[in-house]
Amino acid sequence: MKTLIQNGTVVTSQKKFDADLLVEDGKIAAIGTNLPKEGCETFDAAGCLLFPGFIDAHTHLDMDTGTALTADDFYSGTRAAIAGGTTMLLDFATQDKGKTLSGALKIWHGKADGKSSCDYGFHMAIVDWNPAVSAEIDEMVKEGVTSFKLYLAYDNLRVSDGELYEILKRVGQVHGIIGVHCENGDLVNRMVAENRAAGNLTPNYHPLSRPDFVEAEAVARYCYIAQAAGVPINIVHLSTKAGLEEVRRARARGQKVYIESCPQYFTLDDSLYSLPGFESAKYVCSPPLRKKADQAALWGALEAGEIDTISTDHCSFNWKGQKELGKEDFSKIPNGLPGIEHRPVLMYTHGVMTGKMTVEQMAKLLSENTARLFGLYPQKGVLAVGSDADIVVWDPLFQSSIHAETQYQNVDYTPYEGQKTVGRTKAVFLRGTQVVCDGRVVCENSGIYVSRAQSEYYGR
Repeated sequence: MKTLIQNGTVVTSQKKFDADLLVEDGKIAAIGTNLPKEGCETFDAAGCLLFPGFIDAHTHLDMDTGTALTADDFYSGTRAAIAGGTTMLLDFATQDKGKTLSGALKIWHGKADGKSSCDYGFHMAIVDWNPAVSAEIDEMVKEGVTSFKLYLAYDNLRVSDGELYEILKRVGQVHGIIGVHCENGDLVNRMVAENRAAGNLTPNYHPLSRPDFVEAEAVARYCYIAQAAGVPINIVHLSTKAGLEEVRRARARGQKVYIESCPQYFTLDDSLYSLPGFESAKYVCSPPLRKKADQAALWGALEAGEIDTISTDHCSFNWKGQKELGKEDFSKIPNGLPGIEHRPVLMYTHGVMTGKMTVEQMAKLLSENTARLFGLYPQKGVLAVGSDADIVVWDPLFQSSIHAETQYQNVDYTPYEGQKTVGRTKAVFLRGTQVVCDGRVVCENSGIYVSRAQSEYYGR
């Protein structure tokens, strides 16, 4: 079947231009003006922007912390993603202590296969490093897993500096890319313990136990260890001006350091930890929401092209029954925010509509750069002949607001409750099939696993 999307404005990372898109057999077959429509179903995209399907490279779906299971699994989370225009996501398959990487990958395939409404792949989170695990790295690459995740915080997840160095070198051998959660775990543990001992147990002490220098120190350490290993690196969910400055120092030394940040660090700030009652628990995430000065620094870095990708760190826990686990002790609040559904509209509203970001930058940060960094380009991340027909038809004038009661996310709140928004998905095509109409999901469970190549950025 052929589909002709007519009268839209194609957006790439470099330019925008009026053109039609011809879709055939799940691929973009032609881009041009006045393309023949004989034998085609037609879709009128007049007045709309045509973005490449957005890619979210940082989600936690169907994740069990040991005390709480995320509210969104791959069924609900990917429906929410596709409704907002995200056609591909990368979740974290996480190794258990004493277990194998291949075992973790099998578990995550069991969570996602046949249940996903957008395409998906996995990063592999390594928490237990030894020679046998090292030998599995090649097998992961054969399975299409070419990116890895490490933690410098959380006692049950983090690796030592020596292990970090060894893993960086080993993954570098296969031209993979590693993303690291950069917080100094020892300092976090001590600051949490100090506050608990002093009886400081309310949610407003969460950000005080994870100040900006906790992130900045870990970013600096990660960069220096990567310099010793001689590999490019990715920093996930950067949240502070101090952390940004450490990246700038590393880049000035000639290092290849890529930055991911998230909508919450551009649109929310730490004043939300001072809400009355237990309302502030809704905003407990790690890294925490930061000060307005950090927010301004991130916008400046985005405008200057210093930030490479925008993902969500979607990790949804219900306020009732889950976040309430920490009602008497902030350190027991499950950390994480929902956002998989609202990332595109938030960045469009707060970025494009305020002049802080162009639509070309939006295509780059939410799609193309992510595809390039994680071995998906040009299959994903671009509107080009031969690429997957993952297309977001974006209505740039539609006005609405965000509310938990109308979202697809399977969680009882949204941190963006009541925020007025501009823009929405008029339609979403996943490999040529229309899966969203006027912001509503009309086709479920059509997502497939995508095996990835090595990072395009490795040799740059």
